Amino acid sequence: MSHSLRDQLLGLGFKDAPKPAPRPKPDARKPQAGQGGKPAHAGKPGHGGRPARQGRPQHPKSREDIDLAKAYAIRAQKEKDERIEAERLKQEEARLRREAKAKLEAFLKDKALNAADAEHVRHFEYGGKIKRVHVTAEQLKALNAGELGVVQMNGRYLLVDSATLAEAEAIFAQAVALKVDPNAPAGDDPYSDPQYQVPDDLVW
Repeated sequence: MSHSLRDQLLGLGFKDAPKPAPRPKPDARKPQAGQGGKPAHAGKPGHGGRPARQGRPQHPKSREDIDLAKAYAIRAQKEKDERIEAERLKQEEARLRREAKAKLEAFLKDKALNAADAEHVRHFEYGGKIKRVHVTAEQLKALNAGELGVVQMNGRYLLVDSATLAEAEAIFAQAVALKVDPNAPAGDDPYSDPQYQVPDDLVW
């Protein structure tokens, strides 16, 4: 009695192994990825199916825009140059002023005629305000006659003779506080009248 091994196994209760299910045949009408067709994402904009980002269209600048921008740049540079020049002139003026004041201070050394026993007060206008200097009776007459003058230096009002006053004016004219013209009408200097006295305790 001859049985095959298969028959013997079946007789013992073993079953045949199930056959694998047949694979479906590919549809020839649909292209497969990687098989002569395009990739799955081929033809789609961007990466991963997203639409590609596009920058805003750049419009070329017109000739008018270019000329306007150039005009603004020229004006800005001109204004900057003017500010620099104004600052330079301001610093130069301050330097010359300092030098003139120092020269005048050295020139006026030991030339002031202010008297310690001066009993009269001579008022005058200087810098938009009423100032005063103490003088003797003789100095008051000489001052009103134009023979003396007053120079402002470091907050003090120095009484000097006419020659010194003229030299001081040449060095630094802004320091001349009182220069009397004896031929000028009296109304030009209301304080020139010797009879006109302002009380010392009057607050100016």
